[in-house]
Amino acid sequence: MTNLNAAQLVERINKVRKLKGMEPVEYPGVAKAKLVETLNELRADLPDPTEADVMQALTLGKYRSAAQVADAYVAPVEAVQSILDPTDASDAVLYTLIGFGMNRASIGVQDFAADVQNAIGRVQTLAQTRHVVDLLRDKSVASLNFDLLYGLPHQTADSFGETLAHVAQIRPDRLAIYGYAHVPWMSKRQVMIKTENLPDNETRFALAEQARETFAGQGYTCIGIDHFALPDDSLSHAATSGTLRRNFQGYTDDQSSTLIGLGASAISRFTGGYVQNAPATSAYQERVGTGGLAANKGYAMSAHETLIARIIEDLMCRFVYDEHGLGAAFPDQVELIHQTSVSLMQQFGDVFYIGQSGLEMREDTKPLVRIIARFVDGFASEASAHSAAI
Repeated sequence: MTNLNAAQLVERINKVRKLKGMEPVEYPGVAKAKLVETLNELRADLPDPTEADVMQALTLGKYRSAAQVADAYVAPVEAVQSILDPTDASDAVLYTLIGFGMNRASIGVQDFAADVQNAIGRVQTLAQTRHVVDLLRDKSVASLNFDLLYGLPHQTADSFGETLAHVAQIRPDRLAIYGYAHVPWMSKRQVMIKTENLPDNETRFALAEQARETFAGQGYTCIGIDHFALPDDSLSHAATSGTLRRNFQGYTDDQSSTLIGLGASAISRFTGGYVQNAPATSAYQERVGTGGLAANKGYAMSAHETLIARIIEDLMCRFVYDEHGLGAAFPDQVELIHQTSVSLMQQFGDVFYIGQSGLEMREDTKPLVRIIARFVDGFASEASAHSAAI
């Protein structure tokens, strides 16, 4: 990939604008707001050092250079984050990433118990993880995130408790604790995991609560359903101020409505829907190399789907159903919005109470928010279809 000068950057943006039926911007002298939104964050995933990990870092640097080619066009990048696997990320690639301005890192952990790691085929020692953390902190990488999983094979309250204790001692700035999804028909690597070795649903719930209680007790702010952050972290500030967002990558404090994915199979999010790049690396490189668009397929969201997405995000981030706010944002769907509110109180009267922000979930019912979101998705879609039919 080559660096883009300002003229080339405008040319590529105009290709996209033309496809969307928009007027092209002019060069030079175009206002920054007309060209692109502020580029808040860059992320790089380094899953396998055999795929020229240092080149991944160099590519990240070139993306940043292209984005910052002229302050008159794009505001400076605020965060450069890399997703790291301590078993793969060499010191060389870490130093290269830091040299290109990486100031955030997300580190996959899953679980430190040896029998759990052997069962999932991912052996990662506590020492390897500490080495990466110490190197990053020594070089002043400002924010570290850990990803953990509950519901893994052979995972018990005792073994998971030891993992949680190690993580609490390392004290990352953020934590994401996801439930393991066993889908061997989709992920070939999971075929080797025996179903009988997985915790049952009751144990899974207990493990999730164990993590929540552990980190809340360590002074972390509980963010939504599966994230945690130290009180001075920007994610905590977003949760407190009501500006927390959730996308397909998890909870975020990024307020941008656009997320651009770079690389094979990467997904981009726009206000009108989603686009995925060509999944095969060769096809992706051919599309980009010939000056075409990297996108392979996309999904355009209807106004109704946009409303449902907003409702679900409000529930997942703030545990509220704000009928007044939704009505103001979607004035042509106020009837459906009210119907959904009534249905929620009829179906889940012991979950919600009427508060300042509308229907608010009681504290002890917040772990059920996924069930509520699934109900809203189904009810709103049914109600909309019925309305259209009559």
